[in-house]
Amino acid sequence: MDEMTNELENFRTFEVGEIVTGKVVAIEDKEVLVAFGSKDDGRVPLKELSSLPIESPREIVNMDDELTLKIVKIDDEGSAILSKRAVDSEKSWDDLEAKHASGEVFEATVKDIVKGGLVVDVGVRGFIPASLVETHFVDDFESYKGQTLTLKVEEIDREKNRVILSHRAVIEAEQKEQKGQVLDTLEEGQVLEGKVARLTDFGAFVDLGGIDGLVHISQLAHEHVEKASDIVSEGDLISVKVLSVDKEQERISLSRKATLPGPWERVAQEIQAGDVVEGTVKRLVDFGAFVEVLPQVEGLVHISQISREHIGTPQEKLEEGQKVQVKVLEVNTADKRMSLSIKELEDDKVDAEVKAYEKDDDDQGFSFSDMIGDKLDQFRND
Repeated sequence: MDEMTNELENFRTFEVGEIVTGKVVAIEDKEVLVAFGSKDDGRVPLKELSSLPIESPREIVNMDDELTLKIVKIDDEGSAILSKRAVDSEKSWDDLEAKHASGEVFEATVKDIVKGGLVVDVGVRGFIPASLVETHFVDDFESYKGQTLTLKVEEIDREKNRVILSHRAVIEAEQKEQKGQVLDTLEEGQVLEGKVARLTDFGAFVDLGGIDGLVHISQLAHEHVEKASDIVSEGDLISVKVLSVDKEQERISLSRKATLPGPWERVAQEIQAGDVVEGTVKRLVDFGAFVEVLPQVEGLVHISQISREHIGTPQEKLEEGQKVQVKVLEVNTADKRMSLSIKELEDDKVDAEVKAYEKDDDDQGFSFSDMIGDKLDQFRND
């Protein structure tokens, strides 16, 4: 009876749509032969092995592999036509629908490059449109073939056999999380190092490690800046000070200028009382003229120190933009004040001319006396 039962099981009829398990017993060029318990082996055609185009069954299976298959047809000779693709597809659709609902991130390998994007094998054919590959524009996708990408299911429709995937969504989610982490650590007054990400007419955006902050053009340097590119270039690593942080709007105000030595810090090393320096007249006021002697460092020439002559207004002797020589009378770096004089240079010049004249006069006097003395000596001897 046991032997009869076994024989009956071996000869039982299988139906289309049934799921069976079989072992690979032969691999041919265009199909795989599988033994799964029927009186004849079943066949898995090349196109039923994978949802993606393949050249050989050996890309998918090996000898003696155990496969779960679906009977898709019984041919005229009673042999079963089997499909691995159908079984994988059903499982994959269920899995992808669950991933779409949960927003799960998973990995898949790029199998092909097609017009408009990338094709990946996720049990079914998945498509990544070009716009959903990266957060930036990609001109050539050839280097992506064979790469493993992190993905999210963007759209899924089982009836239309449509699966749209996105690598960009994963990157954006990671960037958002990173932004939040950086924002939580930022505080006003911090000095950080960042990379210049891009330049604009109104300043430079600096990447602080996941989020950009703005260095306004007025905060790039102590001196006046016409263009941000005159001071920094994209890719430069620079030190910046955090001026303010708006976490809700994700806006960060930065200053490069605040990390640089101030203009008056140079004064103590470079200028002393009594020095004569060249400067530029920047402003004329009723009580004198402000002269820039170092970048962003101005000193005052009081109206009484502009000329040896009496003048009613500074404009009688000076004009804005004029280059002048000035003498430093006093330097107060603590209060950022400097007193200058043009008049003293004129006085010094006159004093020097008088001394030179007196010296010449003295020299001539000695020569004349010597000459008279010589004549008197000669007269006495005669």
